[in-house]
Amino acid sequence: MQFSSEVIEGNVTRVHLEGKLDIVGAAEVDLRMNVIGGSANHLLVDLSGVTFLGSMGLRSLVVPAQVVRRRGGKVVILSPIPMVEKVLEGSRINEIIPVFHDLASALAFLGTQG
Repeated sequence: MQFSSEVIEGNVTRVHLEGKLDIVGAAEVDLRMNVIGGSANHLLVDLSGVTFLGSMGLRSLVVPAQVVRRRGGKVVILSPIPMVEKVLEGSRINEIIPVFHDLASALAFLGTQG
């Protein structure tokens, strides 16, 4: 599982994940996701490179999102492939973490200039 992060416009932390977010992939990113969740004001998780999303991967998304939201921040998911989006919909995660397919819409939701 590849992981990268950067702070982009509007003080949004953008995390880009690539690979399989299964039990192994989740174990590889959990600590970094939790650290970012503990410090980010707004979090954008780019799943365009994620080819599989399992239950442990869902946990890797939800836990830091809850922390950000408790502090009054917002979290979005960007550009999941159709199979990954079906998992988000099936688990109803998309109801607590909005899914966007373009960066401008995601940034607008987060309250930044897009």
